[in-house]
Amino acid sequence: MKGLNIENIVEKSEEVANLLKLLSHPLRLRIVCFLAEEAKTVGELESLCDCSQSQMSQYLKALEKENILTKTRDGKYVYYELSSPQIKSLMKSMYKIFCS
Repeated sequence: MKGLNIENIVEKSEEVANLLKLLSHPLRLRIVCFLAEEAKTVGELESLCDCSQSQMSQYLKALEKENILTKTRDGKYVYYELSSPQIKSLMKSMYKIFCS
């Protein structure tokens, strides 16, 4: 393939592989997909994903630990959002390819 930056591929391959491992679970993938457009509360994510509060908490903690998500508190609500524009772009691309 013409124009590939081999050094970049070698340098980033582990980082990207770890991201894809995190997204390999259907519920974690759904969470990240739902956050591609805008921040959401834990309650909103629970409803969208049809899962318990304890499940959601566990998955959000794992995604936050790996710097996929960030959270902000607004009064009694905690909002989660994707941590980088690259992840947002990836999720929007996946949505176009697989869900449109």
